[in-house]
Amino acid sequence: MSAPALSPTSGTSSLTAAASGTASPTTSTTAARPRIVIAGAGPAAQALVRHLTRTPFAGAVTVLSNRDDAPEELLELAALPQVSVRFGQPASHIDADNHVVTTADGMDFTYDELVVATGSAPAETPVEGAARCLSYATIDDAARLGEAVKDVTRVLGRRPLGILVGTGSAAGQAEAVLRARGVRPVRTTVRPSAIVPTIAGSVLPASGIVFEDGSSMNGDLVILAEERIARDELAATAGLAAAPGGGIVIGQDFRTSVPGIWAIGDAAAYDGVRLGLLVASGSAASVCASQLLQATMARPLAAAA
Repeated sequence: MSAPALSPTSGTSSLTAAASGTASPTTSTTAARPRIVIAGAGPAAQALVRHLTRTPFAGAVTVLSNRDDAPEELLELAALPQVSVRFGQPASHIDADNHVVTTADGMDFTYDELVVATGSAPAETPVEGAARCLSYATIDDAARLGEAVKDVTRVLGRRPLGILVGTGSAAGQAEAVLRARGVRPVRTTVRPSAIVPTIAGSVLPASGIVFEDGSSMNGDLVILAEERIARDELAATAGLAAAPGGGIVIGQDFRTSVPGIWAIGDAAAYDGVRLGLLVASGSAASVCASQLLQATMARPLAAAA
């Protein structure tokens, strides 16, 4: 998928921000003010909002977040013109015929275009101590992993030895990133039972893993790149086509099998592969935003024809 550049221009409408799930649902608007609803508030959704608001889009964007807290990146989105972020209001059902999204609390949001950006989740319960590890799930993690390796290399004064856990495309990509950053990766496909922490006060991440049989592997880094599954339960309520291995089937324009519904981020699958393993969220958001803008502009023209 190529990512054509969009010309950044300023947005031109009012700010709407909801700090909790108690706000009233989006009210009806005219065709001149199209409504885009985004189900999900992760990196792909955030990038999409930023691209939309850098264009002369005259409509409203509503972001339905499953987070009750208000992290800085979402507060920044809520401060953008035309954007409403609904914290603690995850989408739970899509009525594709009537273009309505219902949240877990029973609030209805009418849309002209809906984008499903619900992301992915680990296929298995996290390994004990996984929070101490580095992780790799999508292409967006490459830069963060590279920075962490740089810090560890500086502390050690030598090439780090990395223990890489995982199978499949994500693990393959993680291994390539590690080698490119000078790490000596040792890869295992056997899932550990626990992570070995470094000594108290150490600036280094976890340094080893322990298996069920008591054996262990030690190094300077532990990187988890385990299998993930797309969160596509919401898409199923609208009857969207799903890939055999999970994920919402999309075309190169990010459209799903149901008109008016799009998918982006790790919930989507292109040619059977999770989108997060194929293209960075920023690049995908650029293309998707361009397609969405074309769709919203074409809608009144089609109605008038």
